[in-house]
Amino acid sequence: MSTAADAGDGLLGPAEIRRLAQQLDLRPTKQLGQNFLHDANTIRRIVRTAELSPDDVVCEIGPGLGSLTLGLLPAAERVVAVEVDPRLADQLPRTVAERVPQLAQGLTVVTADAMRVTELPGPPPTALVANLPYNISVPVLLHFLETFPTLRTALVLVQLEVAERLAAAPGSDAYGVPSVKAAWYADVRRAGAVGRPVFWPVPNVDSGLVRLTRREPPPGDRTATFAAVDAAFATRRKGLRAALAGWAGSPAAAETRLRAAGIDPTWRGERLGVADFARLAATDPVAAG
Repeated sequence: MSTAADAGDGLLGPAEIRRLAQQLDLRPTKQLGQNFLHDANTIRRIVRTAELSPDDVVCEIGPGLGSLTLGLLPAAERVVAVEVDPRLADQLPRTVAERVPQLAQGLTVVTADAMRVTELPGPPPTALVANLPYNISVPVLLHFLETFPTLRTALVLVQLEVAERLAAAPGSDAYGVPSVKAAWYADVRRAGAVGRPVFWPVPNVDSGLVRLTRREPPPGDRTATFAAVDAAFATRRKGLRAALAGWAGSPAAAETRLRAAGIDPTWRGERLGVADFARLAATDPVAAG
């Protein structure tokens, strides 16, 4: 990885963040989950933890005022930033040109809702690095992993509770739908905590980094598997025979399919890994009696 990011050249601090926000008449909104990073050491840490290579094409979701973008540009071949707020999207190239003009050609800005993005300009992205808005962090992460199979790695900054859920192992209290669905695409692990004071405005929750490394999904159909996952956790306290009754057609049909997959019908969903759910989804439907 290039050492230019470690030098901190051009990175935004608290004063610059506030100046830019004032210049744009920007009032961060909870609706868009806008909490902007302003700590250079945190930016360097994120870039370092992302373990980018000089030929990576990085997709950044929600670049905001550009703090992380400025750190990513020296570390990769290209950064494609997806920003829903037109004011921020228009400003980002100007900020980059002003602070690191030698890297400006490496930035592409896409003004769009990340949840609706199905293609990106230029070479396909190989890494995702983002400070994700809290309100859409899991859906947008899963959407990009599904839409862009060229993404080999992802490092996302999310609400700490979300980080715990994404990286949770079967059987743990935090394990649930996000854990299983993320595991379909990647090996997922926590990559450290991030304190509140490094954001403006200061959020009322702690944050955490999650690193995902792409791997082959288990054998099976993703849509069918995710439907079984959603059903299993919709009534989390029930055993799988009861929880999956609607999904399978009846409690008896659920038990038949569970036993066909080698799963105890009295277990709860949190005991199953993603491969177990894929195996269950692949069992034959039971005809109504």
